[in-house]
Amino acid sequence: MNAVVEIDAGICGFKTRIRAMSDDSQNVIFEIASGCEKARKFGETLIAKGAVDGYAEIGDGANGVILTTARECLKGCCAACAVPIGTFKAMQVAAGVALPKDVSLGIATE
Repeated sequence: MNAVVEIDAGICGFKTRIRAMSDDSQNVIFEIASGCEKARKFGETLIAKGAVDGYAEIGDGANGVILTTARECLKGCCAACAVPIGTFKAMQVAAGVALPKDVSLGIATE
């Protein structure tokens, strides 16, 4: 199964497109395109690590390949970037362990 996530990261103005693909509903590979240099580096680093086992990734949670790679690549103000979460969600759908459903954040001051 394939999944696509389109992310508008917010005030930085960068957009990212994540495509997650799995032929066996477990092992997932990615294509990540972004206007953001740091998000591109995250994608390149993640892709270089090879296919991600979707079942193991869910069990590993914050210590899995996706979020560990995010911590390696996204520092400072980018530490809270939506791209890693979008990547994780795409992986879940591609691996067949979650249904596709939009996620949203509404951010405002009071």
